[in-house]
This record gives sequence, structure tokens and C-alpha cells, in this order.
Amino acid sequence: MYSGLHSSSSIIEKLQKSLPETAKPCHFQKMVFIDDTIVAIATPVGQGGIGIVRLSGPDSIRIGQKIFVPKNRNKLSGARSHSMLLGNIINTSDGGMIDEVLVSVMCSPNSYTKEDVVEINCHGGMISVKRILELAIKNGARLAEPGEFTRRAFLNGRISLTQAEAVLDLIKATTEESLKIAMLQLKGDLSEKLDHIRNVLIDILATTEAHMDFPDDEIEPGTSEKIKGQLNGIQREIDLLSGTFREARLFRDGLSTAIVGRPNVGKSSLLNALLKKDRAIVTEFPGTTRDVIEDLININGLPVRIMDTAGIRNSDDGIEQEGIRRSLDVLENADFIIAMFDGGEALQKDDFDLLDMISAKNAVITVNKSDLPLKIPLDIIKESGKQYLQMSVSSGGGLEELKSVIFNTNLKNWKEGREGTLVTNIRHKMSLDRSSSALSRAVKILSGGEPLEIFTIELRDALDNIGKITGAVTREDILDKIFSDFCIGK
Repeated sequence: MYSGLHSSSSIIEKLQKSLPETAKPCHFQKMVFIDDTIVAIATPVGQGGIGIVRLSGPDSIRIGQKIFVPKNRNKLSGARSHSMLLGNIINTSDGGMIDEVLVSVMCSPNSYTKEDVVEINCHGGMISVKRILELAIKNGARLAEPGEFTRRAFLNGRISLTQAEAVLDLIKATTEESLKIAMLQLKGDLSEKLDHIRNVLIDILATTEAHMDFPDDEIEPGTSEKIKGQLNGIQREIDLLSGTFREARLFRDGLSTAIVGRPNVGKSSLLNALLKKDRAIVTEFPGTTRDVIEDLININGLPVRIMDTAGIRNSDDGIEQEGIRRSLDVLENADFIIAMFDGGEALQKDDFDLLDMISAKNAVITVNKSDLPLKIPLDIIKESGKQYLQMSVSSGGGLEELKSVIFNTNLKNWKEGREGTLVTNIRHKMSLDRSSSALSRAVKILSGGEPLEIFTIELRDALDNIGKITGAVTREDILDKIFSDFCIGK
């Protein structure tokens, strides 16, 4: 499937050097890494001002030239890289016009995939983009798999694997802060940090293997201590990176937050107040909410997936029982719990049951209806050991305080305008932790005077786990899993 670079004559090389990068026709820059050409719709399906059909691969320009007729009648193959031409897409079967379009050409290696790329900008809508896509496939392109354009960018060496994953994070970002973190990943901050760590480990491995080649020339105590010092320093760096995951990943995945409590304590009203819209139905009848209702709010840049749940109580109603079962599942798996109680009523058995359920959870207790005479015994609430606050959802009292509690409780170490490399991906954290464990074992082996062969095994394990993050060490199944989460066309 993969082939090397095409050879170029000295004449063509001289011509290439004499032209500006953006003025070089594509046939002067031909670079083939993968043998086939892919195509996909790169814009969301539906009506819009513009629809884009993207081709990438060695035959992109040839296919584009077969279906596109420029207004100036010049050939697409002679177009300058990073230029745009006006013309028509023509049905190759009957010569009929499909749409008037703008076609942009990006020549290898100066494109997103480092291959020849052609993007057809047509009028937005279901029919135009679909017909152009079908026409490109009919003339030799293959429908791209999810994430295949970004996968090619990685395989062709334009970006690291962490940068490829950051592309998806960028697309899915829901707040300014999550966008900023994704941009830092895309910029290559994590890749650069890990490349530095790998280079130091490679140097240590090379030194060790040189001694193994000459068994009579043992590692001197001073050298051994220096290596142990380096490995301990690297392990601290890795552990610091891994330690950023718990909080940083919340900006990538969102903080799942469940509002729980018995019926009619104000859970749905709280959801609506936080969202500033009527998302959940609110009535005076218990059991109105039968399923989990989820939406997204932004608290100081933190995406919070807020969930309203069915009231938790004993019930003989089969449908309500299913809603309660789902509420208990959400309570078990959520990152954070808002346990809600009615301050205008005495505690009931269902309330005591809820206090038991949240005893080991990351939770805050909210005592609602603070505008009414207080009947709930606050001393029992205090005995739970949980942070609590009184609020009135109907008047908005305590709402901003609750938001502050959600943010500060879950981001205790987070600083506004925080700088530094962050880890937001569980795959990265797991590899970092495995690398740290391997380094710990390596230092122990070196300190115990065991054979260097065993030491190098652990060192290579540490190296491989760092390489798995950036893509220096890859497996097809890992790549398949990563890129399957992308949309087709990216």
C-alpha cells in the first residue's frame, strides 16, 4: 500500500528551486505516500451556504480535472498550489452541468495530508454535494473512512499522533478553555515534551548497551549514579504530566453532574435555572420526570454535563421504577452529585436513604426553598460531612454560589490562565503510568546490581510506552480505534 518518493530529474529540481512554494504547479511537487485517492464530504450534511467535497491522494488532480471545467479553460493540473479556480462540475456521462463551484488546489507536500489535495466548494445542500461525491467516486476515488484524512497526515509525518487526537478535541471543544487546551495539543506541546523525554531515555539506553557490548568494561559507580539521577528526574516529569489528567480531562470530556433527590424537591427547576431555559417539565405532581434529561452548561470555561434525574423513592409504578433505576445508575457513575433536599419539609426516609447513597461520593448538598420557613434539621445535614448550601431555585438565590462550588470542588488545583503541558486523554495517562512503573523497576534493578540486560528490558518498556503516545510506536488496532471516533471528511 505504501510506496517511496518518486525520483526527480535535476532539471525539475532546478525548476522547483526557482519557483516560490505557492507558485509551483502540482506536477513539480509530486509526492506519493499512499497509493489510492480518497474523497468525502467535509461539511455537515444539510442546507448551508457552502458544501465542500475533499479529495486527497495521487489521483486527486486527475479526478478533479475530469469532472471540473474552469471558466478560463486552463487545466487543473497546471494550477498553482494554494490557488482557487472558478468553473463548473460536469457530469462525465452526459456532459450536463451539476453546479458552479470554486476549486482549491493544494499540492504535495504542502497540504493537510502532505498529498495532493483538491477541495470542491459547491453550493450547500444535500443534492449538489452528494452528486459531486458520487461523480468523484465514479471517476476513481474511494470513499474515505472516518478520520482518514487526519490519519494520512499522521502516517505521512506531518503531525504526531497526539496532534491528530487534538484535531478531534478541537472539533468537539464546547468552551473557550477546552478549545485553548486542544489548540496547545495541536500546536505540539505534549509531543515536544515527550520527544525530549524519549531522547534522554534513548541516550541512556545507548550508553548501557555500549557497556553490554564490552562486558569487561563495567559501568562506573559515578556513571551509574548519574543514570539513576536522570531516570528519577524523568520519572518525576512523567508523574507530573500524568497528575494533570484528573482535572484537565474534565475540559475535554466535561464534568458529568447529576441532580438527585426524592420527587418534588426542585431538581427539574434547578436544571432549568442553570440552563436558563425550560428544558425539563415542572409540575406539582410527584414523578413527572421519568428519564434522565441531560444538557451542557459552561462554568468558567468548564463544560458541565448537567443531568436531571427521576425522583428516588419507593414506587410500585413500573415506568417510574425504570426511571429510578436509571437515576441510581447516573448517581453511581457521575463525576459530581448535587443532592437536593426540600428545606420546607422534615427529612423523610427517602432523604436518609439518599444521604447514605452519597456518603462516599463527590457531592454537595443543596437545601432548596430557603425562602420558606426552614423545617429540615440542618444538624443532620452537617453530620454528613458534605459541603452544603441553602438556596431558593424559584428566586435564583444561591445559584451562583452553587456554580462556584461545582467548579472549585472539582478543580482544586486549577489556576486561571494556567500554563504548561496537560494530559487530557486516558490513553496518554495509562501509557505514562506504565512508563513510570517501568522506570521505577529499572532504577531498582540498577541499584541492586542485577544484569544490564534486565535493566535495558525495563528501559525499552518505558520508551515504548512513551512512543505509543506520540505514534513513534504504533499498532494498527490502536490507530483504528483512535480514528474511528472522527467524522468522515476529517
